[in-house]
Amino acid sequence: MAHQKHGAEPMTTHALVLFSGGQDSTVCLAWALARFDHVETVGFDYGQRHRIELSARYEVLSRIGAIEPAWVGRIGRDHVLALPELAAISDTALTRDAEIVMTQAGLPSTFVPGRNVIFFTYAAAIAYRRGIDTLVGGMCETDYSGYPDCRNATLVSLGESLSLAMDRRFDIATPLMVLDKAATWALAEQLGGAALIELIVEHTHTCYLGERSTRHPWGYGCGTCPACGLRAKGYEKWRSGKN
Repeated sequence: MAHQKHGAEPMTTHALVLFSGGQDSTVCLAWALARFDHVETVGFDYGQRHRIELSARYEVLSRIGAIEPAWVGRIGRDHVLALPELAAISDTALTRDAEIVMTQAGLPSTFVPGRNVIFFTYAAAIAYRRGIDTLVGGMCETDYSGYPDCRNATLVSLGESLSLAMDRRFDIATPLMVLDKAATWALAEQLGGAALIELIVEHTHTCYLGERSTRHPWGYGCGTCPACGLRAKGYEKWRSGKN
């Protein structure tokens, strides 16, 4: 049956990374490239407000192999799926031009119901066809926006369900699940040194508003949305811990 893996050794030599082009998924991509012989990626165009992340992911994919020579031969096929109906059924600040606020449910208005469940289901379908047993995601339940589909319990259950539904074992690996954002920056440095840190700062995109006109020490973004706030706070904590 499926189980959650946060680190350790891979059970197969092939992995499929849910890769958005943001900081967390880039660190997960580096994590997978350091552990698996063959790594494929999948991205989703679901009408997100910060569509610029789709361009960012190509920049990262074209550059990450230069960080470690061994990674070049491990980078496999990139898959991009269009899921326009997700935006059509989601009335959220991540799929339309609306103010980011806390809702009565106690969640940010950027929460897209079912998003990660849908993403992993499609990823599992690709992995089934490609003979891949490990799915890697950048979900975290420490420094995060409170999304219920980012929680460990959700993903453990989902891994079990996907394994049962497809009659094949799928392991959902979440290397960032128990890390705060400062520790995520530290992991990036551990995996790829200053080169990976520079790649994250200059070429990844996390800002919910799709803002890339302002360059902060931690990267580009509006500096005020929840995603920028978490990224900036983690960067500052990481840098202060190095001094």
